[in-house]
Amino acid sequence: MQRTKVHFVCGGKYHDFDFARLELLKLLAEDEGFRVSVAPDYRDTDLIRNANALVTYTCEVIPTEEQQDALADYLNAGRRWFALHSTNSRLKYIKGKGWDAPRDAPRFMEMLGSQFMAHPPIQPYMVSPCVTDDPLVAGIEPFEADDELYLCEFHGERRDLMTTEFSGKAEGFIHDDWTGYGSVPVMYLHPWGRGEVLYLNLGHARGKYDMLPIMEEYPQVERGSWKQPGFYELLRRGMRWMVGEVH
Repeated sequence: MQRTKVHFVCGGKYHDFDFARLELLKLLAEDEGFRVSVAPDYRDTDLIRNANALVTYTCEVIPTEEQQDALADYLNAGRRWFALHSTNSRLKYIKGKGWDAPRDAPRFMEMLGSQFMAHPPIQPYMVSPCVTDDPLVAGIEPFEADDELYLCEFHGERRDLMTTEFSGKAEGFIHDDWTGYGSVPVMYLHPWGRGEVLYLNLGHARGKYDMLPIMEEYPQVERGSWKQPGFYELLRRGMRWMVGEVH
């Protein structure tokens, strides 16, 4: 059995990273060849450069220029990065206006292929494969996601794999008017350098204490797409993809 060095970055703000970290580690543990290192951010640049595979689930974790160099080196070595949910988020609250998405990490967002700009209130929406010839989504049935729907600004080439539809308002965000937006990419492939990024929008999770210091206790526990078997199948396929078992 081949040993595969997987580096897993999981941490940040406004999400239940304890829950997501455990769930993702359980999935990674299904492959006996995976040897996993875990970090809350991108500070371990040697681990990034020397990894065979990279998976991230973060929010408001922006790598420094030196750390972005490590990510660029990782991708330019022809390797793959599986980026989940709010990895592409950069947030700033402006009193009296709402949440902004500053464009102050352009190289990082270009690597990912997108930057989060806003999301409407959490509500169920249908996600469906938009291609039939890619093993990442072949045979996946449409399913209802009760999740944050990320409305993004996109960068560079991408191949959409799963989409949904949206038109309306994202209240509370400065970029709030998405009327007539139409098809929203939920999962896509994005080449960068000699490597490639697989981004999956789904995966929101929030517990009682994840909005500190904004509020003392969040009124409900949110588990989003983690309640859907189809989401777990996408995660498993993404993990096989990042080590080249799914092409």
